[in-house]
Amino acid sequence: MLAATSLDARPNIVVIMTDQQRADLCAREGFPLDLTPFADSMARTGVWFNRAYTPCPASAPARVAMLTGRYPRVTRTDSNHNIADAWFGKDLFGTAHDAGYQTVLVGKNHTYLKPSDLDSWIGYNHLGQEGPDSVKTPEGREFDRYLKTLSFFTDLKPAPGTVESQLPYRIVTDALDWVDRHDDSPFVMWMSFPEPHNPYQVCEPYYSLFEGKIPPARTDKSALPVKGEKYEQLFEMMNAGHKGCSENLERIRANYMGMIRLLDDQMRRFVDGMKERGLYDNTIFVITADHGDYAGEYGLMKKGAGVPDAITRIPMVWFGAGVQGHGLREDCVSLVDLFPTCCEVMEAEIPQGVQGRSLAEMLSGRPYPKEEFQSILSEAGFGGQYITREDATDYRKEGALGDGLFFDELNSWSQSGMISMVRMGDWKLVMDMQGQARMYNLRKDPSEMHDLYGRRRYARKREKLLAEMLKWEIALNDPIPVPRSRYRFKRYRHNYLFSQ
Repeated sequence: MLAATSLDARPNIVVIMTDQQRADLCAREGFPLDLTPFADSMARTGVWFNRAYTPCPASAPARVAMLTGRYPRVTRTDSNHNIADAWFGKDLFGTAHDAGYQTVLVGKNHTYLKPSDLDSWIGYNHLGQEGPDSVKTPEGREFDRYLKTLSFFTDLKPAPGTVESQLPYRIVTDALDWVDRHDDSPFVMWMSFPEPHNPYQVCEPYYSLFEGKIPPARTDKSALPVKGEKYEQLFEMMNAGHKGCSENLERIRANYMGMIRLLDDQMRRFVDGMKERGLYDNTIFVITADHGDYAGEYGLMKKGAGVPDAITRIPMVWFGAGVQGHGLREDCVSLVDLFPTCCEVMEAEIPQGVQGRSLAEMLSGRPYPKEEFQSILSEAGFGGQYITREDATDYRKEGALGDGLFFDELNSWSQSGMISMVRMGDWKLVMDMQGQARMYNLRKDPSEMHDLYGRRRYARKREKLLAEMLKWEIALNDPIPVPRSRYRFKRYRHNYLFSQ
C-alpha cells in the first residue's frame, strides 16, 4: 500500500493517458529532440518504466484491459468492435466508488463505460468535445468543426486558432475546473487525451517547433518486405486512403511530435494547477498511453500490423504521493498492472478476475520479487486465420477506405489471426497462431528487422523465451468464475502471478 501524505486522507489518483504515443520519442530515452521535458523531469524524480507494454496495440482492447486489469483474451474485447462484449467482475471505477472515492472522466473514453458509471463525465473524442451544447467558447466550437474536415488524416498547414482551442488545453481547463468544484473526498480522475492520435494537426508554435530538425526514422518503406504481407498491405491501404501520406511523411511526423510537446506542456499545466490548489502532495499521478504509433517506422504512421515495439511499448511514469524516486526501472510491466496498483493505493481489495500485478511495492521502495517482473506479454488480433490478398482486396467495400482521405488501419487484413509477444531483458519473442516465430535482440535491433529465431547460437535463449511465453499463456487463462463451492482459490499477495 502506498501511504498518503496526511493521516486523514488516502491519496487522490490521476491517470493521465495519451492516445497513440510512442514510448521512445523522448530525451530520457536518447531521442535528440526535447519532446517531453515535463514527463522526463517527473521520470527522474519518480519512477519510470522503460519496459512498459500495452496488452494490445489497439485503443478499445487496451483501455478495457486497463480499467479491468484483465488481458483482452479474457475481457473478450479484442478489437474496437467488441466493446459491448467486455467480461469482468469489478473495474477501476466500481472499486473506487465502493472505496468512497469520487470518480471522473475528462477526455476520451472508448470503452464500455457510460456517464452513469461515474460521478462526473466530461467527454471528448478525436473530433472534439462530446455534445455540441457542452463546448464553452465559439473558438472551441469552430475548432471542433475544423477537426471534422480532416478525415482522421492530417493538416499540412498550421491548425487554425490558438493553443487554447486545442483539445489538450480544454481538457486540462475542464479537469482543473472539476477539481475546484469537487468536495474534500478523495478522487480518481482519468484525464484521457485523444492525442497524439490522428488527425495529425497542431497549431503554432508547435507546428514549426521541430520543423527541419527531426531525425529520420530508423527504417523506411524498404523494410516492408522483411516485415511481411500485413505491413505491405497496410502501406498500400494507407497511401490509397490517406493520399499523399508517403510524400508528406516528414511533415506528418513533425505534426505528431509537435502534438506530443503540446500534450507535455498541458500535463505540466495540470500538475502545476494541482500544486497551486495544495493537492499535489496527496495525489499519485501516472502518465501513460494506450498504445504507440509507427511514427514513420517502416514508412508507416498510426498502427495496425504486428506487435513491434513502436506500437506495443508505452510510456509509463509514476510520481506524487508515496512514490519513492528511483528514476529508471527496467522491470517489465503492463497497462494491465495499473488497476491493481490503484486498488492498493485506495486500500481496496483487488477484485477476482484481475490478472495484473500491483506495482505498489516497487513504487514505494519496498522489497519485491524481481523475477515477477522479468517478462511481459502483449497480444493482437481478433482470431481466425489471416485474411490475405488471396481472400480479397476490396478495401473500400470492407470499410478500410472511405470517402475523402479516410483510411482505417484496424481492418480485416491487419487484425485477423492472433499474435503474441513476450519481452524478457533485451530479448523479444513473437509467435502467431500458426506457430510462425521470430526472435529479436532489441538492444541491437530496436526496429526488429533481424530475426534470430532459427540461429543455432541462440538456441538456449530461444528455449528460455519459449518457456516464458508458455508460462504466460497458461497463467492468463480466465480466473473467473471461481469454483462456486468447496474449493479454495489461492492468490499471491499484491496479485503476483508467479511469486509469493
